[in-house]
Amino acid sequence: MRPNGNRGVEVATDERRDVTLVAFDFDGTLSDDEMIVLLGEKAGAAEEIADVTQRAMDGELSYAESLRERAALLDGVTEAEAADAYEGVRLRDGTAGLIESLDAAGVETAILTGGFEAGVEGALDRYGVSVDHVVANRLPLADGALTGEVEGPLIEGTKDDALEDLAADLDIPMGETVAVGDGANDVPMLDAAAVAIGFRPKAGVADHCDAVVETMDELGGVLQDHGVV
Repeated sequence: MRPNGNRGVEVATDERRDVTLVAFDFDGTLSDDEMIVLLGEKAGAAEEIADVTQRAMDGELSYAESLRERAALLDGVTEAEAADAYEGVRLRDGTAGLIESLDAAGVETAILTGGFEAGVEGALDRYGVSVDHVVANRLPLADGALTGEVEGPLIEGTKDDALEDLAADLDIPMGETVAVGDGANDVPMLDAAAVAIGFRPKAGVADHCDAVVETMDELGGVLQDHGVV
């Protein structure tokens, strides 16, 4: 836990603050599925991709290097196969209700993910929920298949910069932000936010969090304790 952090949903009342922007990671946080692993199954490389993913999330590899290595293994996956893989992306129980509560409270919501726009937007559409902002990467297509390349703002770019840029665009002070994530690539965002919440965080990530939760109900409790919802 970062200094003065609190494990679980108990947060002292003197730590409450106005919050107007909540930023979520996606894979491993709002969803228990890893998009790139689902895509890897179509390429016959799921085990290899899962291993690289885990090493990256545990901080053993550069995220940019690992993402490019994994994307290269998807070369040749057809557009139809990719669409079928994205159909397998599910939101965690309680995610839709939590986001709807934030929307009703007038809070700006964002997804900042190294995953892929098509998978995030497809999952949100299937569950009938929307967020205000999605910052994600893309897997380009050529001749009806994935090229093995990846492009987007969160390859070399980090989530702290993405959060700070979004807050600045919305004229929201960083002191009014919450970040929720689970992996090593979420740490910059967690460190930058006023309130950092780990959702089943990987090894070493909890040290950067004010609270750690296991379910969306617990996450809602932490946000309620901070006066967000």
